[in-house]
Amino acid sequence: MVNYIQYIGLSLLVIMFFVELNHDWKERKHLYHSLETLNNICIGLELFFSSFISKGVLYGAFQLSYTFRIFEMQDTFGSVLLLILLTDFSFYWYHRFSHTVAWFWAAHSVHHSAEHYNVSVAFRQSWTTQVSGQFLFWLWLPFVGFNPIWVFASFQLCMVYQTWLHTELIGKLHPIFEYLFNTPSHHRVHHGSNLVYLDKNHGGIFIIWDRLFGTFQEETERPVYGLSGKKNPNSLHEIMWSEW
Repeated sequence: MVNYIQYIGLSLLVIMFFVELNHDWKERKHLYHSLETLNNICIGLELFFSSFISKGVLYGAFQLSYTFRIFEMQDTFGSVLLLILLTDFSFYWYHRFSHTVAWFWAAHSVHHSAEHYNVSVAFRQSWTTQVSGQFLFWLWLPFVGFNPIWVFASFQLCMVYQTWLHTELIGKLHPIFEYLFNTPSHHRVHHGSNLVYLDKNHGGIFIIWDRLFGTFQEETERPVYGLSGKKNPNSLHEIMWSEW
């Protein structure tokens, strides 16, 4: 099941990439830059191949944490929904720390150094996030009694949900959906280097955490993408290691 979630997400991402690329070519919106897009794909391939090792390590860490569990959560529909909510809550804090703690930012900055906002930016995720301690933010879930398989599946679901957020072709959605969930509009704000947008909208699936903890920002002006106050790197080596 876990692999299905990952492969379905990857398939959807590839389909969205070609649909948006075709639309961009026809409408000449210049959403894509050839070198940057190539870099995004190369970084994504690095992540994909390294994930065969890192996913095993992640699941092993969840299993180890589960051996010391303090409760025994039953695998019910309600507990799975609760787990998804708590997984996203953990993602919020991981993501927020990735913008405020230099160690985590060194890996996460790779994703934010793109100057064009399109579906290919979803590929632009550094493999170093997998060895920088990202998994620590989810270890408490098996420790309190959630099945490691379901923890891993909900973690994958949280990541897969975010693939559709990286686009300028989808405007604001229904107000209720925008209030509860992370959307392309909210995530454009997150990627904006405008002063008003810095370190905002850290949620994965839900935007409610940002509303609760004071990091929410509505999209009110066109975002300027890339790293704030810095020259954005162009070579793969610079992209991957400039913040370390």
